[in-house]
Formats: sequence, C-alpha cells, structure tokens
Amino acid sequence: MNELAFFINNVVIAGSVTGSIYAIGAIGVTLIFSIMRFAHFAHADMMTFGAFMVLLLTTAFPAVGASIGVPTALIMLPLAMLLTALLAVGIDKAFYKPLRAHGVKPIVMVIGSLGVTLMLQGLIRLFSGTGGQSLYVDDRKEIFRLALPFEGARAPIVITEPQIYLFVITLVAVVALHLFLNRSRLGKAMRAMSDNPELAQASGINTNTIVAVTWVIAGGLAAIAGTLLSLDVTFKPDLSFFLLLPIFAAAIVGGVGHPYGAIAGGFVVGFAETLAVFNWNVLLRPFQDSFPEWLTLPSNLAFVGTEYKIVVPFFILVAILVWRPTGLFKGKVI
Repeated sequence: MNELAFFINNVVIAGSVTGSIYAIGAIGVTLIFSIMRFAHFAHADMMTFGAFMVLLLTTAFPAVGASIGVPTALIMLPLAMLLTALLAVGIDKAFYKPLRAHGVKPIVMVIGSLGVTLMLQGLIRLFSGTGGQSLYVDDRKEIFRLALPFEGARAPIVITEPQIYLFVITLVAVVALHLFLNRSRLGKAMRAMSDNPELAQASGINTNTIVAVTWVIAGGLAAIAGTLLSLDVTFKPDLSFFLLLPIFAAAIVGGVGHPYGAIAGGFVVGFAETLAVFNWNVLLRPFQDSFPEWLTLPSNLAFVGTEYKIVVPFFILVAILVWRPTGLFKGKVI
C-alpha cells in the first residue's frame, strides 16, 4: 500500500498536473495555428508573461486573497489574463498583421515569432531578474495528506492547494472553450475560418475580428497555464524554456489544429514524462523475495534520468508521427 501511495503521488498526480499545464498551453498553440496557419513560438513566453503579471499584482496587493480565503494570485489571475490577451493582440497588430498584409510565407511568420520570443524573454528578465520567486507572497501553500483506506497503509496521498485549483480551472476552461466553439456565433465563425479562410471571408465573416478573438483566447489560456504552474512550483523568468517544446510536442501529437487533440496530446506527453522518470524499483520492491538470486534490481530503475526528461516528448512525438503522421486526432482543424 505504501508503494501504491508513492505511485499515485509521483505518477497519477504529477502526471495529471503536468498534462493539464501542457494541455492548456497546447490549446493556445493549436488555435493560433488553425486560424493563422503558423507556429507561434512566442506562446510559451506569453505564459511566462501572464505569470509575471500575477506576481507583480500579488506583490502590489498581497492581502487581497486573505479576506476570502483563497490565494491572492488567483484573485489577480483574471486581470493578468486580460493583460496577457492585450499583449497578444498588440503583438499581432505590431508584428504579425503587417507580415500577413504583405502575404509572406508561413516560415517568415515563424521566424518573426522567434524574434518576438527573444524580445519578451529579454523584457521579462529585465524587470523580474533571473531568480525564482514564489507567487505565495503573503499566503501559505496548503498541503493536504489523505490516508489510503487500507490496512498497513502508512504513506499518505499528498496533494497541494494549487494542484486542486489547477484541476478545477483546467476542467472549467476546457468545458467553456467547448461550449464557445460549438454554441456561440463567434465560435462557429472561428471553425468556419479554420476550415476555409477564403470561403469564410466571402461569406461575410469579419476575419479581423476572428483573428483578434483567437489572440484573446490564446492569451487568456497562456496566463492561466503559466500562473497555475508557477503557483505549484515557483515563477522563473526562463519558464518558457521548459514549456515551449513540450506544448508543441503535445499539439503535434494530438493533431495540429485540433483543440481536443491538444488536450489529449498534453496528457500523453505529461504522463510519458512522468512515467519515464519514475523509479519502478519502488513498485517491484515487495516482490524482490520472489526474484532469482542472480537478479538484483538497481536502486534507480527509471527509463531516463530526471535531467533528460525534456527529451521524452520528442520520443513520443516521433513514435506518434511514424504510427499516425496526422496525430491522434488526424490533424483536423477545429
């Protein structure tokens, strides 16, 4: 039972946390691709920007959350989502819209997004410094320990307060996005533009409005993902370095342009990372007496070391693309 608790803590909960972050990030990447047809490499930096805005607001008003019993960072999250959405729309108008007006190829847009990435990274480092900072400025992170209802189970299930908020907000965001895309007029217009931009424009759909709405949604989701990850661990100005490649791998694994595929891809990549670095010797320990004498298990029976976790998404990516080149959801658009 203690080994089971270890597995739940280090695989089930950790994989769900990582998968949720990757899923929210990958949704933004795939929405931008489905509407504007280019890979936005600055998306992870928008996630960092959103978390940084929460940090600034929380530092300025540290006691706001105490009055209602929630972390101040969560109270500041909606405002940070608005600021990140404004940043996303501003970046589009200043950098990407002129490129689209000149009819450049998608690779030029990608190179432009790399320039935006470097610019955002430099600005965030300039104002935040290079060290990590906790978003719990005037609060204390609650840790819940739940005992397994089995005889002999001494190790508890450990889950933190920000992880609970992460699961709830992820579920709410996914349901809200689903309802928006399938029930609202704007959502249906986004789907139409994703399927055929020329036909959508000929049908009277205001493509400029759809582009702006796409950036607003992507920016809001980026702020959510960056903030919730920083709440669970800590805010770092180089957060985007650890997020960019996994969220793109998640988007491609799920099927580029398919938001539900991005969710599936996020959890596939998240759990693959977690399972790859998990020490399987812990689960096999109760059965060691039944092994032959010549079979001695190493103390660390992980597939890869923690320092190589970043390469796991690419093994999954290559395997999925070889098996199904269009991704899990066949790369359909919205």
